[in-house]
Amino acid sequence: MSFSELGLDPVLLQSVLEAGYEHATPVQVQAIPAALTGRDLLVSSHTGSGKTAAFLLPSIQRLLAEPKAKSIGPRVLVLTPTRELALQVEKSAMKYGQALRRFRTACLVGGAPYGLQLKRLSTPVDVVVATPGRLIDHLERGKIDFSRLEVLVLDEADRMLDMGFVDDIHAIAARCPAERQTLLFSATLDGVVGNLARELTRDAQRIEIEAAPKQEAKIEQRLLFADNMDHKTRLLDALLRDVELTQAIVFAATKKSAEEISDLLADSGFASDSLHGDMQQGQRNRALQRLRDGRTRVLVATDVAARGIDVAGISHVINFDLPRQAEDYVHRIGRTGRAGRTGIAVSLVGMREGGLVRAIERYTGNRIEVHTLPGLEPTQKPASARPASNRPRGHGGARGGFGEKRSWNNEPRSYGDSPARGEGRDNRDRGYRADARPAARGDAPPRGKRFEQAMRGPSDVPRMTADRPEGFRGGAEINGNSVEYWEKREREAKAKTARSYGPRGNAAPRAGQPRSHGNESRPGGARGGVRGRFKD
Repeated sequence: MSFSELGLDPVLLQSVLEAGYEHATPVQVQAIPAALTGRDLLVSSHTGSGKTAAFLLPSIQRLLAEPKAKSIGPRVLVLTPTRELALQVEKSAMKYGQALRRFRTACLVGGAPYGLQLKRLSTPVDVVVATPGRLIDHLERGKIDFSRLEVLVLDEADRMLDMGFVDDIHAIAARCPAERQTLLFSATLDGVVGNLARELTRDAQRIEIEAAPKQEAKIEQRLLFADNMDHKTRLLDALLRDVELTQAIVFAATKKSAEEISDLLADSGFASDSLHGDMQQGQRNRALQRLRDGRTRVLVATDVAARGIDVAGISHVINFDLPRQAEDYVHRIGRTGRAGRTGIAVSLVGMREGGLVRAIERYTGNRIEVHTLPGLEPTQKPASARPASNRPRGHGGARGGFGEKRSWNNEPRSYGDSPARGEGRDNRDRGYRADARPAARGDAPPRGKRFEQAMRGPSDVPRMTADRPEGFRGGAEINGNSVEYWEKREREAKAKTARSYGPRGNAAPRAGQPRSHGNESRPGGARGGVRGRFKD
């Protein structure tokens, strides 16, 4: 369907044709006529579907009418999660509204100086594109007025919620007029996004656009397993030296990793640059401009570049680190193969990251093919999350789950027809099972015969061959298994208890009562204290 059939004003149609657009995408066909009626919209559409024009064209057409309130504040407010996406939306707005008289825009993002932004807001402005954090700063300073705001657009609402902007969004919406049109665009309309939509919209029309299979087929997805970090670095170097690669974006997990990989590639002779959230907005703009001009061949970035970058020369997207969210993977690989072009997405995966790969495959519904590079094949095998079906689940094997019948000493255990507790093998003759376990020390007798040998006397107990025989204390042999020994220990314990309640100080002990100090004599004249009742 052509744009002329969507009900747009001829002034806007001319701008659209000059931009090179002839036919509307499915999301534009459904969203533009609905937005022109003034209703709130909830639109679910995949990345790269043309949703920017879907909310900008009807919003800019409202500017052809005179505002209802006299103010210098914006009439259209667009919230985006990242600076790059905000700059891209403002650029599109300037393109579509170039034929309007005195059409002004302002972009309020972090990392940019306040002076230029305040200068833009000091004059009447029509469209403001902002990130939530910087817009809150201007609101707290009292530098922006929403009295004549007519349209509030939430672009990539799911991403803003993931980044923790939910409180900022509520605060901004509370400052906007109640009689406004709200357009919410998101990859999904379920969960927290659906809750936010119900709070900010009134009688909203829901539009869901399914991803076109032919668009997905134009991005070839590959998987390369890496043994370790050194192997992953060598794989990256080999991929970037491919003659078919024109420009590439390498995604890293952290800002520090992005800097380190960019420096490593620069030392290897690649025209590389980095892009992450700690950079000032001017630095980020220059990095993107060098990429668009072709001066940068490899851009190493964090997920801050997963949305909002549309460069025709990007032929490869390389995930040096897999994203933790499967949705971020879709936005990453969407930087290539845009608007009908083809692209290649390669993911470098560690041996223990199979779970992340399966989560991505479940989310996309496609299986990622495993590839290898000649001479750089992995030497290890990926760790499997599922145990082998023939692997025993008994003692020493894989850990069973709830309901698993475990075994002991590799003997199967049945829970249904086990004998009574008193008749079981493990409950017979406990203490006399000489064959149940090996001797604890050298030539020590089995546990089941210790009491029998103790009754025969201490002479029958074998001694250890060490320098100090077992049971030896202070030069005298003590048989810890004899009845006489334990009777003596009981008497000593009773005497000790009696002393603890006796007279204190220098009072003389009673007749027949042991003294509370000194050491008692032992056989052989040795002096030694009792270390503990059950420790000898």
